[in-house]
Amino acid sequence: MITLWHCADARSFRPLWALEELGLPYELKMLPFPPRFLAREYLAENPLGTIPLLVDGETRMTESAAIVQYLSEAHGGGALSVKPGEAGYGAFLNGLHFGEATLTFPQTLVLRYRRLEPKERRQPQVADDYAKWFLARLRGLEAILQTSDFYAAGRFTGADISVAYALLLAQSLGLDGDFPPGVAAYWARMQARDGFQRAKAAQERASVEQGLTPLDVSKL
Repeated sequence: MITLWHCADARSFRPLWALEELGLPYELKMLPFPPRFLAREYLAENPLGTIPLLVDGETRMTESAAIVQYLSEAHGGGALSVKPGEAGYGAFLNGLHFGEATLTFPQTLVLRYRRLEPKERRQPQVADDYAKWFLARLRGLEAILQTSDFYAAGRFTGADISVAYALLLAQSLGLDGDFPPGVAAYWARMQARDGFQRAKAAQERASVEQGLTPLDVSKL
């Protein structure tokens, strides 16, 4: 049984979404955010204290975009992947990393310095600068969406999961009002997918069953 440690709507939403898209059985273990401070026992499982953590037999993984690719190729027959030699292979790999390294990373600084730090340690200028940095990088996504409904290969892949998660985080941070038109339409399509909706329902159900109230960063 695949086990996923997860915080609601955090980076671990990427593998959760992939699990639902692929129809794989899994156990979902919910954690409060940030777990390294609020669930110290979790450090015994993942010394980094970060999420996600996916355990599949002897395989242990902590990088959300890599987990999406692993699930697709190890358990999903490549349904969320683009193969070497297939048109769009490079774009697929680029999207997996673009979603995390280019779109999600700057938002973690917005989250930290606008909402998570104690008020006396918050840095509005830093948060505003990185919010602008993130929004500027959406120009690359907007250009791709001028000719395709998806990030790579003309179909839904793990690249879309990686990129669309960054848009979910942006919505939580109140940045979605500045999405370019193509990005806004793409985000609406991604949210409408059955796999996305099932992942949302799964985390809500697991939170209730495990007695955890999800953190809503939009209300911090």
